[in-house]
Amino acid sequence: MIRRIDLRGAADAGPVDYRAAVPRADFDVEAAIPAVHAICEAVRVRGLEAIVEMSQQYDGVTQDDIRVPRQALVDALAALDPDIRAGLEESIRRLRATSEAELEHDVTTDLGPGARVTHRKVPVGRVGLYVPGGLAPLVSSVLMNVVPAQVAGVRSIALSSTPQKAFGGLPHPTILAACELLGVDEVYAVGGAQAIAMFAYGVGPCARVDLVTGPGSIWTVTAKRLLKGQVGIDSEAGPTEIAILADDTAEAAFVAADLVSQAEHDPLAAAVLVTTSERLADDVDAELEKQVLATKHVERIRTALGGAQSATVLVGDLEQGLAVVDAYGAEHLEIQTVDAASWAARVRNAGAIFVGPHAPVSLGDYCAGSNHVLPTGGCSCHSSGLSVRAFTKSVHVVDYTRDALAEVADHVVTLAEAEDLPGHGAAVRARFGR
Repeated sequence: MIRRIDLRGAADAGPVDYRAAVPRADFDVEAAIPAVHAICEAVRVRGLEAIVEMSQQYDGVTQDDIRVPRQALVDALAALDPDIRAGLEESIRRLRATSEAELEHDVTTDLGPGARVTHRKVPVGRVGLYVPGGLAPLVSSVLMNVVPAQVAGVRSIALSSTPQKAFGGLPHPTILAACELLGVDEVYAVGGAQAIAMFAYGVGPCARVDLVTGPGSIWTVTAKRLLKGQVGIDSEAGPTEIAILADDTAEAAFVAADLVSQAEHDPLAAAVLVTTSERLADDVDAELEKQVLATKHVERIRTALGGAQSATVLVGDLEQGLAVVDAYGAEHLEIQTVDAASWAARVRNAGAIFVGPHAPVSLGDYCAGSNHVLPTGGCSCHSSGLSVRAFTKSVHVVDYTRDALAEVADHVVTLAEAEDLPGHGAAVRARFGR
């Protein structure tokens, strides 16, 4: 069901490019660019008309209005199962606590009498939040997007999710209920790349946003890459990935269950086990055969586990294993080894790290207090998961008196002349009648 890659001894002949050695999906962002560019251009040029056509073509729904009526949000929350509401409220409570703890405050530095620089944190003005709803109604992504934006102080929040034929062209009612629970009333029934383009360009009733966040399909991720610059993005959070670094102390049933849990998201989901133990690899194979048959989405999971993006990777020791998972830069990385916390502390590249046998990725998906909107495709080497920081920006406020300026005036003039920009120096001299 899941192939094997044997890297034991691979470094004996010299350095190995582990990033190239570990599998990725055959269909990636680069391959999707031409089709997604056409979608984004259609939305830019033809606006609402193009979006309505795409909803018919891709989602099978006919729309008169892409904005979800407020009453639909109210009705969805009223009809929500009490147990689901309780779960959402607990997840919100935990995520709000971690978001508030992460919120950065202004920092003022006095560099001398009358010379002050303040590093100000300012919330983004308007954000567009994307919540996938195609293969699965990811209600948890509503929380993961909205809560840190609210904590950051964002004043204008719009959210979009895929229109569902089964629900009269509206997003899934659980998603609508979560929006109402959080007080988000600007909600659109638009999915995929066209939703990102709607946010970026401002289409129909949706005003242009400053920042787009949220996970999605390869189409959504590609649209974010193409439109970056037109609009800010959080990271490229696409089809899910799980990597597990495990030794012979790991429980095969746990490892298999965690691989399955992420594989059920999407046929393009990646599941990678990196282990020092051939015995564990064999036991995980046996567990997968049993566990997959017992799941609801058997074909989707089999496709993901059997795809080019998934594998069991055998390594000679945990040092090599650490090098492999660091090069891979997984969205979710589990460490199921002896002294797991010490190994986790040495990881540089991962969207989120889950330590030990009792911190499965599923915990982070819902109720850990962490955020599950995370960089994929190896982007964790330069990008972070979604947090309250993503919804703020920094501004330096420079406040100098005349005496403070005089103290550094000669340095400014000298450096300006060194760069052959005499006007810069003249702007300082003018203040002293020189």
